[in-house]
Parts: sequence; C-alpha cells; structure tokens
Amino acid sequence: MRRRLAAIVLVLGCLLPLSVVVRAEADPSVSFQEVEESLTCQCGCGLTVHSCNHLQCPSALPLRAEIREQMATGKNKEAILAYFGEKYGEKILSSPTTEGFNLLAWTIPFVLFGIGAMFVIVTARHWVRRRIVPPPPAAPAAPVRTAYDTVLDKELKDFDS
Repeated sequence: MRRRLAAIVLVLGCLLPLSVVVRAEADPSVSFQEVEESLTCQCGCGLTVHSCNHLQCPSALPLRAEIREQMATGKNKEAILAYFGEKYGEKILSSPTTEGFNLLAWTIPFVLFGIGAMFVIVTARHWVRRRIVPPPPAAPAAPVRTAYDTVLDKELKDFDS
C-alpha cells in the first residue's frame, strides 16, 4: 500500500512541471513585457531584453523595436517567439521550448529528485529495520564460593558472638 502511494506521489511530482508548462502556453493574451521577458538580450549581459540595464544597449533597443513591429502585425506571443527563434536561433529564448530534447531538460531534474528522495526513504527504512537491539542484561550469576569465603563467614560469625 505504501509503495503504491509512493509511486503515485512520484508520478504526480514528475507530471506537475509539465502541467505548469502547458498552462503557461495556453494563455493567448500577450503584453510587451511578457515578450521582452521571454527573450534573452544578445549583448552578453545574460539578462532578458526587459531586464537589460545597459544604456543604449546595441542588442536590446533593436530587439524592442522588432517586438513592437511584430506586435503591431497582430501576432500572439507564441508566433512572435517563433519568429525570433527562427531569426536568431534558440539561444535568444530565455527558457527552453517544451519539445524534443528540451522537454527532457524540463523534466529530468524533477524525475531525478523524485528517484533520489525514494532512494533516501528506502535506505532510511532499511537502516531502521536492521537496527540491532542489544539483548537485555543477563541476571548476575551466583557468586562462586571459595575457601576464603567460608573462612571469612566463620570469622564474622565468631566475631559477632
């Protein structure tokens, strides 16, 4: 029962990121800032076009003008990103697409985390079950009587009387 529950939790944990990605793609409304955040500035700063903080950036300013042109033609966000992806290559997209190998880039970290968590849980349970309980202490054995003990008892008896 517990294994089934753990398997279900693992599968749901792996599918959750996919549902978030699909939900993000289903939104047809687009804003200028959303498109800017979806594109990486090519000046080398490593930021998105929206976040690029270089004054008179040779990459961000022309990209912003191109975004405005594409939005003026009435294209939705996916079409605009596809346009930029075809023109500049996939490197301009700030997040990997959810197709082909890039789908693995989205899901593998979550799958590996789930497998690692299951490994830790199984190993910890195994260690707890194998814990060796020390046996209870044995009752002290009756002392062995020696010749000295009998002499001592006799002397103590004579002393008390």
